[in-house]
Amino acid sequence: MDFTLRAWTILDLDSLVIHANNWQVAKNLTDKFPFPYNEIHAKAFIEFATKGDPIHIFAIDINGNAVGGIGIHPQEDIHRKNAELGYWLAEPYWGKGIMSRAIEQAVNFAFDTFDIVRLYARPFGTNIASQKVLEKNGFILEGCFKKVLFKNNEFLDELIYAVRREYWMKSAFNRNLND
Repeated sequence: MDFTLRAWTILDLDSLVIHANNWQVAKNLTDKFPFPYNEIHAKAFIEFATKGDPIHIFAIDINGNAVGGIGIHPQEDIHRKNAELGYWLAEPYWGKGIMSRAIEQAVNFAFDTFDIVRLYARPFGTNIASQKVLEKNGFILEGCFKKVLFKNNEFLDELIYAVRREYWMKSAFNRNLND
């Protein structure tokens, strides 16, 4: 299925509310992604997502509709050579290869745009699909923190996956040789 990554706009408000207001999506994200998800949440998010320079939080667009999001979040201070990858996709689009390709594009953007050596993601231990899509994109499991997250009245494991610039450069070189 074809998609594009693009900047969020206020025109995405209705689509964002429709697709984000889903417990199956929200249960795998931090509480900063609320459920239920309403227009007030969507307006605040779009305002936040459009402030970056360069823009680094993108809508996943299918046929003109924002059906998910993916973002690169550069870190500060002693973590400044790292960035965090965050993402979500509307449930009707799961299992179609979209997120795998979106992550590949986001990793390329991150290493092309920011002076970082490591891009990491923190899926919940219960989110097997997210773990698989990260592994498919060359992310390596660096750590597992047992029962440190508290979501929906239960403790969950937090996993740390990362891909290093060195690996990305090698894999990009190999992809170019095979093209």
